[in-house]
Amino acid sequence: MREKLSYPVRIIISLLSIFLWSFPAEGQDSESLKKQLDQKLNSFARQYVSSRTIKIDSILIQKKKVTLFTNEALEDIPFREYNVSELYASIAPLFPNASKIVILTRGTDIESLIPEYDRKGRPNKKRLYSIKESKYPLTRSLSSPHEIKNGLQNRHIALWQSHGLYYAQTAHRWEWQRARMFGTVEDLFTQSFVLPYLTPMLENAGATILIPRERDTQIHEIIIDNDRSTPGSEYKELDGEKAWSDGEKAGFGHIQATYTNGENPFTQGTYRQTVTQRKGKESLIEWIPEIPESGNYAVYASYQSFPNSTEQALYTIHHAGGETTIAVNQTMGGGTWIYLGNFKFTAHEQAHERIVLTNQSNKSGKIITADAIKIGGGMGNIARSPLESPYPIEAETSGYPRFTEAARYWLQWAGMPDSIYSKSAFRNDYQDDIYARPQWVNYLKEQTHIPIDMAFAFHSDAGTTPDDSIIGTLGIYMSKSNDGIYTNRKSREIARDLTDMIQTQILSDVRKVYNPQWSRRGMWNQSYIEARIPDVPTMLLELLSHQNFADMRYGLDPRFRFLICRAIYKGMLRYICFQNKQEPIVQPLPPDRLYTELVETNKVRIGWKAVQDTLEESASPTAYILYSRKDSGGFDNGTLVKGEEIILPIEAGIIHSYKVAAVNKGGISFPSEIVSVYRSPKGEKDKTVLIVNGFDRISGPASFESTADSLAGFLYAVDRGVPYLNDIAFIGDQFEFRRSATWNSNDNNGHGDSYNNYAGQVIAGNTFDYPFIHGQAMAETGYSFVSCSHKSLAEGVVKPDTYPIIDLILGKQRQPVITPVLQDTLRSYLAQGGNLLVSGTNLFSDSWGNAQDRTFVEEVLKGKLASRNASKEGIVNSCASPYGYINGRYTFRTRPNPICYSIESVDGVLPADKLAHTILRYPENNIGAGIVYEGKYRTCLLGFPFEALQTPSERNRLMESILRFFSIQQQNKIQYIQ
Repeated sequence: MREKLSYPVRIIISLLSIFLWSFPAEGQDSESLKKQLDQKLNSFARQYVSSRTIKIDSILIQKKKVTLFTNEALEDIPFREYNVSELYASIAPLFPNASKIVILTRGTDIESLIPEYDRKGRPNKKRLYSIKESKYPLTRSLSSPHEIKNGLQNRHIALWQSHGLYYAQTAHRWEWQRARMFGTVEDLFTQSFVLPYLTPMLENAGATILIPRERDTQIHEIIIDNDRSTPGSEYKELDGEKAWSDGEKAGFGHIQATYTNGENPFTQGTYRQTVTQRKGKESLIEWIPEIPESGNYAVYASYQSFPNSTEQALYTIHHAGGETTIAVNQTMGGGTWIYLGNFKFTAHEQAHERIVLTNQSNKSGKIITADAIKIGGGMGNIARSPLESPYPIEAETSGYPRFTEAARYWLQWAGMPDSIYSKSAFRNDYQDDIYARPQWVNYLKEQTHIPIDMAFAFHSDAGTTPDDSIIGTLGIYMSKSNDGIYTNRKSREIARDLTDMIQTQILSDVRKVYNPQWSRRGMWNQSYIEARIPDVPTMLLELLSHQNFADMRYGLDPRFRFLICRAIYKGMLRYICFQNKQEPIVQPLPPDRLYTELVETNKVRIGWKAVQDTLEESASPTAYILYSRKDSGGFDNGTLVKGEEIILPIEAGIIHSYKVAAVNKGGISFPSEIVSVYRSPKGEKDKTVLIVNGFDRISGPASFESTADSLAGFLYAVDRGVPYLNDIAFIGDQFEFRRSATWNSNDNNGHGDSYNNYAGQVIAGNTFDYPFIHGQAMAETGYSFVSCSHKSLAEGVVKPDTYPIIDLILGKQRQPVITPVLQDTLRSYLAQGGNLLVSGTNLFSDSWGNAQDRTFVEEVLKGKLASRNASKEGIVNSCASPYGYINGRYTFRTRPNPICYSIESVDGVLPADKLAHTILRYPENNIGAGIVYEGKYRTCLLGFPFEALQTPSERNRLMESILRFFSIQQQNKIQYIQ
């Protein structure tokens, strides 16, 4: 939801010596004509938008020219040359003697509302907000193997997600700015689009993205500085020919745990400086972090900017996946945190992991400065209390991770002057946050000299529909402020073009893929703060209504989030490329059908297939980047590959993992799923397992609606869905399902009201990295393994017959759990005496409603359903069976957590053959949790996901037992089958 601020509007009407209403068709009075015009205009509008009601304000007839004046609602319509002609043609019969008809809305003719990119002829230079492409953008990676030429390279976009936690001075507490609805809150909901999807898409197209909120969800934060560092971390200088010295201005200094009114950490310390050199003995600064917990961390740099600063300060991040060098243009962005990237770091690994700055650069004699490095997002450290109170109230922080907080608090931590983040002089944090975001855009542009190309505010709206229809998508811009021009003298109507291009792309893609009736609410040219203040073309997006159940059925689905953000990215790409006379090429979709295959003695073949984008012709890949990882380290910077496979050397005794991104001139795709491979040092050929990842599901939570009793909502306890990688927007289960329940306050939200017990937590989703987890347990047992996607196996790319054991990962896969094609492949494999391990939550329960699936599970896999919801406790015990070596107690997570996707329900399993036996049970009810079958082939079926077991020791122990079952007397078994 956005905030509106009224502004004075002057309407000057010149009355000429004419007769009104004297020109219409014979026999029509003025009211009848006006009514007909209103009907025609609104009928026309409904073809394109669910707009506000359009009305004729007045009609001016001067000789044979007719001018129609309408209210502002006419601006809602996406005008094009063809529909402008259609509109005039529909109105013309009402004025048979007119030689010219003009339609004006707020003084603008509708022809001027046609976006510049859709006009014939040469573009109007006043409507081209063209910024010369930066040869040296604020940041760029020098370690990427791919160069982008037709994307957003060297462009700078200011982007933010709405709202965030704020301190309510009247209530003396921290609270959300919006209501808790359907398991989320707008303060975090829009963030679940911007951070995991939109931002990396834009960065993968080459853009530098500036965000006024903390973008890292890592709760740990390490500060390393020449003044004072986080305990255990170290700041080091190594002088070469040009020694480091103190700078003349103030710099960053983290000398206190929390910050209150007006306190600025970027004025409480010092910074270091020297001059650049092209050759000779370099001077270095090393920031060596003490990482408390292995994981992914954002890295931020800070420095000071001067006219003679270097345009290429080289920061090398030594992380768990290798080394990545980022070039920073220090002529811009000084005195704040500058994001360098997100990297995996290892806990307590100070021997190799660090950030290094060199004074070697492309030009000698330039000033290079160095200040603090920040690693990780951290917890909020801005303490607030009422400015005025009749009794003492101690200032307090939010107690939440910084990424949940509003922009106003990040901007204080990031060194902005309080004139930017506290317009109210610390009296009203809510109002301050509204102003802070757009004022920050102008500060970046004017004070830090970052050439901002555009700004974008991502919101969701409120509102419900009684018939459960879609509220839909609204675009907001402001073209009337500041005399309708930016400071560079360009027209503010450019913001309408930007809004039109993005909204049009969203509607086009959503209607093709999800809902042909998705509503376009139009484009509002109104004085909303976030649209009015920025001195660059800006769009405020209201994607959908977070209060409307029908909208949120889409909004909570990660697949929908991906599509929306890809549409926004494409709209931005087309807008910026048009503004700068460049051909836009859309980055590809991620490849799929990955596989690994051991070849020769110490080599692996990695293969994949391109995925064509049916919505975008230009998005075809021209090459690929293969990213590699060793054991549990991080991924490297990647290797450019021209074809769809590559053979690489591997080391025995190390798990090698790979993911692939597709590339073209427009950018780099999201990465694929991850496949892993391992060659045991023992090198036994008959002990290589094929791990098949059949778990590629991502989805929103289960939902329902009942018209009989007017109930509707999301059933998180039944199925929380599967987030893409993780979920940062979930706050707690919905508890209010009555549609009749109305909103009273943000603490009593009506229909959709939800708990807040998970707010601020990062909830694990599908990491697409489960072959690695299964493979770790196999490697401990001495087995080699390869892995592939289920599509590679089902389509015959991978031949299963050479592998004595297949491990099929199903996780929380649903409908179908095993496709008919994959069923045929597995049936053929088992008929030849194969061994098959299958684990997952829904193999039996989802198969039971389909005759073909049920037959396969019962007659081929030799198991059947005992219970759909067999365990709530997440405990599994071994039981008496002919296989006494399969023993022990095992546990899995049943609640949302940051480590592994949560399991709401698991299958209870029964043997479906006299040669099948129960080996594991859920102790809370003694229902079977796992069975094995030993006949002409062998199967092991688990009603819970193997990768969800809580500890490596549990996984190692159970995997060792299962592999032992498959291998005992295997030689005799093969002879028997033959």
